[in-house]
Amino acid sequence: MSAQPDHVPALPPVPAPAAAARLVARIRADRRAERWLPAFERDWAEALEDSRQSYDLTPLHVVVRTWQGRLDTAPAVDAFVAGGPDDEDGLDLEQVLGAGR
Repeated sequence: MSAQPDHVPALPPVPAPAAAARLVARIRADRRAERWLPAFERDWAEALEDSRQSYDLTPLHVVVRTWQGRLDTAPAVDAFVAGGPDDEDGLDLEQVLGAGR
C-alpha cells in the first residue's frame, strides 16, 4: 500500500502575462477605483516582494486571481446591497449570486 494519493488535483490555470495590467485598467474604470487601486497596488507590491525572495510566481498569481474574483463578483454584491434583503439571520450564497452559479 502506498501513502501517495492516486490522483493529484489540477492546479488553477496560470494568469496571462498581461493579467495584472488588465486588472489595473478594470479597477480604474470602476466607481471604487479611489479605494481599490491603492489596495491592489499594496497587494501586488507585497506579492512581488514575496516572489523575489522565493523565486516563485505563485504569490503574484494569487493576487491576480483574488482581484479578478473581486471585480467579477462586484456587480452581484452591488445588486445584493441595492436590494436591501433582510440579512439578520444570514443568507444563502445562492440568494446573492443566483442559483445558476
